[in-house]
Amino acid sequence: MSWLLLAAVAAFAVLIWAGRRGDRTGRREWRLIAGGLALAAVVGGTVLALRGAWPAGLVLIFTGLGLAGLARSPGPRPGPAPTAPSPDPDGMSLSEARSVLGVGPDASREEILEAHARLIRRTHPDAGGTDGLAAHLNAARDRLLGP
Repeated sequence: MSWLLLAAVAAFAVLIWAGRRGDRTGRREWRLIAGGLALAAVVGGTVLALRGAWPAGLVLIFTGLGLAGLARSPGPRPGPAPTAPSPDPDGMSLSEARSVLGVGPDASREEILEAHARLIRRTHPDAGGTDGLAAHLNAARDRLLGP
């Protein structure tokens, strides 16, 4: 009987250790481990309770039910989506616009257009980028080239 309690404590310790590993153990693996340990704890607790060891059996059964609840929990919710930068060219300084496009203060019109074209090819929504990044690049171009 004591070896079964020792095994349950060891299994619970493994579960806690797996949870503290962070990103190395994915959510799916965590749920599988918790579900397996929950099943083992409930079965072990039932066997102990049927053999007359009620206190140890009840502890294992309730531990198993708690682990089953952890295995079924959806996990952490993702945080809020990052906001896109403002596409307003008037809200961007000249130095910020140069930094976004990667051009110097004495860049010519052709250099600005070339830098914009190079960057927009990578960040355009059709190429896997986002609308916010493309709008930010367009705002930087418009700020540097003027009206």
